[in-house]
Amino acid sequence: MPLRALLIAVWLFAFGGTAAAQAPTTAAPPSEREEIARLVREKQLDAALARADAFLAKSPRDAQVRFLRGVILADQGKPAEAIAVFESLMRDFPELPEPYNNLAVLLAAQGRYEQARSLLQQAIDAQPNYLTAYENLGDLHIALAADAYQRGAKLAPNDASLARKLALAREIGTRLRAAR
Repeated sequence: MPLRALLIAVWLFAFGGTAAAQAPTTAAPPSEREEIARLVREKQLDAALARADAFLAKSPRDAQVRFLRGVILADQGKPAEAIAVFESLMRDFPELPEPYNNLAVLLAAQGRYEQARSLLQQAIDAQPNYLTAYENLGDLHIALAADAYQRGAKLAPNDASLARKLALAREIGTRLRAAR
């Protein structure tokens, strides 16, 4: 599934956590959140997770670091743990669209398209101008179309119209993945 997870830099900017957003005249040392995000960007996932866990032991309600922890777990190939993190964030901070989006990406990757569609709509409801959710919703609709055409083609393997539509949906999906 070519859905796009939230970029960490966007999340940090939304919370005002980047040094560039604050533009001090003297460089302040990076915050612990920024250090964790840097480790994630540099793919030092084990170190990032250890720092996130240590930070959350002291500040368990910190939404930003909890979100980063979910991103780390997803990047480590631990979808069940990442799903639990994003579900917890949705319960505690229903106004934030990013956990809905990232959970939708994980569920879509598991073929749970209808649940992913619902979560993307919740992300849009939480923040109507959240471009990433709209983009992911479009990608999801293409995946749903390809899935429906493929099921139809199994029922009518000689239907040329279904075969053309399936090929087109797959081509669009391939182009979307290549564009990322």
